[in-house]
Amino acid sequence: MIEDPRKKHDALPGKTQHVKLDTMYFPLVLDVVSQGIFTVDSNGIITSYNRAAQEITGYTEPEVLGCSCAEIFRTNLCDTICPLKQSIRSGKRITGQEVYIETKDKKTIPISISTAPLCTDQGELLGGVEVFKDMSQVEDLRKRLDMRFCFENMVSKNPKLKQIFDLVPLLAESDSTILVTGASGTGKEVIARAIHNKGPRRNHSFVPVNCAAMPDTLLESELFGYVKGAFTDAKRDREGRIAQASGGTLFLDEVGDIPRPVQVKLLRFLQDRIYEPLGSNRSIRADVRVIAATNRDIKALVEQGQFREDLYYRLNVMQIDLPPLCERMEDVPLLVRFFIDRFRKLSGKHIRKMSDRAISLLVHYNFPGNVRELENIIERAFILCQCDTIDIDCLPPHIMESSRRNARAFHALDPLEELERDAMAKALERNNGNRTRAAKELGIHRTTLVRKIAKYGIKA
Repeated sequence: MIEDPRKKHDALPGKTQHVKLDTMYFPLVLDVVSQGIFTVDSNGIITSYNRAAQEITGYTEPEVLGCSCAEIFRTNLCDTICPLKQSIRSGKRITGQEVYIETKDKKTIPISISTAPLCTDQGELLGGVEVFKDMSQVEDLRKRLDMRFCFENMVSKNPKLKQIFDLVPLLAESDSTILVTGASGTGKEVIARAIHNKGPRRNHSFVPVNCAAMPDTLLESELFGYVKGAFTDAKRDREGRIAQASGGTLFLDEVGDIPRPVQVKLLRFLQDRIYEPLGSNRSIRADVRVIAATNRDIKALVEQGQFREDLYYRLNVMQIDLPPLCERMEDVPLLVRFFIDRFRKLSGKHIRKMSDRAISLLVHYNFPGNVRELENIIERAFILCQCDTIDIDCLPPHIMESSRRNARAFHALDPLEELERDAMAKALERNNGNRTRAAKELGIHRTTLVRKIAKYGIKA
C-alpha cells in the first residue's frame, strides 16, 4: 500500500496508517513511468493517455481522448488480431508482443506491447490497458550488428565463410580464373558477382551462363557465337556470351556439365583468350575474366574421363569452396531477417520478424536445398502470413514433420526451454548423471530436475 499524507493526522500515535491510492494520484503515477500507457473502454475508445505515450507517438492527450486506438496507432494488427482486443475478450494478459506503429509525423517505429483487461473488484469489465515501449534503439543496434556480418548480398557469421569474404577483395583485383564449388543453393553466383563488383571490371558486364541448361549443340554457339550460314537457321551473325562479357566477367555455372567437344574450345580460350565463332575461321581476342562454378566433384569426373584434366587445372587457379547451410546453422536467424527485409520491400507487406519458435524449427532443419531453400520458405511465408510476425503455421509441412522426427527440435520450440534443457544436460554430464548433485549445482530441487528430465527427454 502507498501512504496517503493527507491521512496522517487521523493515524494512531506511533503507527502509520495505509490506505488505497486516491484516484487523484493516478495520472501523476502514470506520467512518471518511462513506458507509454493508455486505457480504453470496452469499445476500444481511449480514456487515458500518459506522458510517455505522447512523447513516443507525437499525439497529445487531448488529440487522442475519445478516439479509437486503431485511429491513433494504425498497426496492421488493428483490424485482425489486436492484442488489446484479445485481452478484453479473453480476460487474459498478453506480454512482449512486438508491433510497428505509425507516429504523428508518419514515421514507422517498433514497439513492444503488453495488454491486460481492466476490471472492478466485483469482476465488471471496464475496458483494457496497454503498456508499450519504444524499441527503435534496440532495432537500430540489431541492424548495426547484422551489418557486421553482411558482405554484398551475403550474410554470415560462420568463420569459414568470413575467411572467404576476406579473400574476395584480393581475388577481385586479379584476372585469374576462379572455380567456385559447393552444393546447389549455397550462393556460388552471389560470390562470383561479389568478386566482379569489387574489382576493376565492375563497370562492365557480368554475363552468367548455365552450362547444364542448354543442349550440347546450342551451348557451343551460345558461348562463342556464330556467323551467317554456320548452320541452317543462321540467317545473320550473332555474337556469343564471351563477346557480350568483353571487358567484364563471364560466369560459367555448372561448368562440370560442359560436353567434351566444347571443353576443347574453352581450354584454348582460357589459355590464349582467343576463340573462333561457330562457322568462322577468324580468331577473335577477348578481354574477359572467367569465374566458373560447379556442384559436382570435378576431380571424380576427370578420373572417369568425363572432364579434361588440363581444363580442370586451367579453371582451378584459385578455388573457393562454399559450405552448405547445415554446416553454418548459426546463420539461419541472420538469413531469416535478411530475407524478411528483402521480401517486405518487394511485397509492401508489414511483416517484420519471425517468431522464436519458428526460428527454432528452422535451426533444427538440415536444409538440403541450402540458402535457396530458406529463401523460398520465407517467400512462401510472406504469402500466408496475415500479421507482422511469421509463426510456425506459415512454415511448409515438411519442416514441421522433420521437427517431429527430431525430439530435440520438438522440445526446442521455445528457445528458453532449449537453453534450460542444455544447461540441465551439461550439469548431469559434469556430475556423471548424479541428479542430486546436478540439481544442487543448478540451484533447483531434485524433484524439479527429475520432472524436467522427463519433459525434455534428457538421457542422464
